[in-house]
Amino acid sequence: MNIIIHGIDFQKEFIPHIEQLIAILKSRKVRIFFTENFSNSLKKLAIKVEDCEILHSKSLLREMDFIISIGGDGTLLDTVCFVGDIEVPIVGINTGRLGFLATIARNEIECAMKKLFDGAYTIDSRSLVSVSSDIPLFNGLNFGLNEFTIHKRDTSSMITVHTYIDGKYLNSYWADGLIVATPTGSTGYSLSCGGPLISPNARNFVITPVSPHNLNVRPIIVSDESEMSFRIEGRSEKFLISLDSRSTPIDATVKLHVKKAEFSAKLVKFEDYNFFDTLRQKLNWGFDMRN
Repeated sequence: MNIIIHGIDFQKEFIPHIEQLIAILKSRKVRIFFTENFSNSLKKLAIKVEDCEILHSKSLLREMDFIISIGGDGTLLDTVCFVGDIEVPIVGINTGRLGFLATIARNEIECAMKKLFDGAYTIDSRSLVSVSSDIPLFNGLNFGLNEFTIHKRDTSSMITVHTYIDGKYLNSYWADGLIVATPTGSTGYSLSCGGPLISPNARNFVITPVSPHNLNVRPIIVSDESEMSFRIEGRSEKFLISLDSRSTPIDATVKLHVKKAEFSAKLVKFEDYNFFDTLRQKLNWGFDMRN
């Protein structure tokens, strides 16, 4: 079995857990690879690991059985970008607080690896949002797991985002911005702007305005088979668009089209994982604040 490990800058207290993970993989005769980012993170902490290879060519990704993401949800989003359309299954180990995506806690590593090698898991296919334009954007990484967002830039004034669904006019949003979130991304930025929670396997996108001028404007859920297009107006000559944590400035002449990507992110989920359990823990549902 070939497994690659990815991570970006973790705390010293997580070192024993990384060493534990590598020891478990070696005991299973796994051929272990590191991404360059993960290898550099180990060097910063003066961690020496023998018998592990650095993946210098992304073409070798096709030979990987799994990629292990060590970090938080942000690291897992970066892992999705790294994997791209090769669709290597991703195992998310969380180095911090409870995550929606990286769900394996540090004290669960041994148990999780046993389940992985025993085949006690499922592959959860998560839809991705894809952006196309008349100019190159995001250095070719034009997809995201969570959301695509249009923001105002260099001004305190609102922008106007004229929005179309399959070529038909939907609305002109006077707001600070507009979010197109996947079901996975519904628990992120969209949620903080009043968007609904969507089950991960739903076949939808949610369009959520950011601080809209008109209070009767609400988020709307549309089919992920739809193609959305946008035209932006504002006092500033520049606007900001983002895919997950990556952003780039554009001007009003840029044409934007958003739809579901032709490939998906494959997340490894173990038998005891339940999305609704994560929701309750993360959002403190059922917790009486008076007590």
